[in-house]
Amino acid sequence: MRRAHITVADLGEFGLIAAMKAMLPVGTAQLVGIGDDAAVLRAPDARVVATMDLLVEGRHFRRAWSSAFDVGCKAAARNLADIAAMGAVPTALLVGFAAPGDLPAQWARDFVRGLAQESARGGASVAGGDVSSADAILIAITALGDLSGRSPVTRGGARPGDKLAVAGLLGRSAAGLALLEAGLAEPAALIAAHQRPRPPYDAGPQAAFLGATSMIDISDGLVQDLGHVAAASEVRIDVDSTLLASDPQLVAAAAGLRAAREDAASGEAAVRGGGPGGEGGGGMGPGSGEHGGLGAGGSMGADSGKGRGDADWLGWMLTGGEDHALAATFPAGTQLPERWSVIGAITVGRGVRVDGESSRAHSGWDHFR
Repeated sequence: MRRAHITVADLGEFGLIAAMKAMLPVGTAQLVGIGDDAAVLRAPDARVVATMDLLVEGRHFRRAWSSAFDVGCKAAARNLADIAAMGAVPTALLVGFAAPGDLPAQWARDFVRGLAQESARGGASVAGGDVSSADAILIAITALGDLSGRSPVTRGGARPGDKLAVAGLLGRSAAGLALLEAGLAEPAALIAAHQRPRPPYDAGPQAAFLGATSMIDISDGLVQDLGHVAAASEVRIDVDSTLLASDPQLVAAAAGLRAAREDAASGEAAVRGGGPGGEGGGGMGPGSGEHGGLGAGGSMGADSGKGRGDADWLGWMLTGGEDHALAATFPAGTQLPERWSVIGAITVGRGVRVDGESSRAHSGWDHFR
């Protein structure tokens, strides 16, 4: 009997590699690409910027919430953003892909489509990788970049007197996750921001050109990631939350989540009091079901922490991860383009403060906490 859907096991290891190769354009940096023992890439700067990241099914994404195309886009984005945060231009990705044998082959194809599209948006291409079998989908990506003759912008160069600025949007991925956990569909743009983050890749080299003294990709939350800069630079970073302009869609999401929570609480009170629905009357309202309560009640690990689920738009901006905006410090007199918003300053001391208070209440995601 013929199967309704072709799986990756039906394609086999080399058939899957061939299918992926056919979908991936050859990048300008590639001299030898997919199909040999190793790729060969041009390195005009004579230095190569390299980073790698993992995505684990059930930890970084759920197939019920994200399409294969979404996962491909996110896998590329989170790695390319790290290259940009060094002030470099992305050039290539090496991709490790492991999946159960019964995974539909179309899922793998759609993943590659997303990977290729986001890589192209960042100016990179997929130069090679490996495939294997696993009990759940596991994606490991190494990203490479070129500094174009500039010095790398590290986390350790911030100095007292510098100003702190951000390029890109904050809090949107966390808000989108909270909406998904609550079973809400609007604002759709926030859900899309969680599924397919869009880092401002070109802002990284731009910051380097402008003389940025330090820079970091916001992957685990603004305050937490700024803590890495403060520690590496041995300075204090003061964030002024009044400089974080309110995002109308974040405000709308917070209001929608609060309303859903109040509706759920009212329904629970009615059941306890023998009201409409009665004991065991049973509808599945917001906050019930497999993902637990509104916001962070599920079992998503990293994503749960990043979602926070507290219907607090400012909290999302301060602690929400996976937006992959860029935060950088600049000498005080630097004239910044409009895309860079000043949100604080660097002073003598240690750690991060928000509105003059300790940042401990604004921690972001930690896989082992």
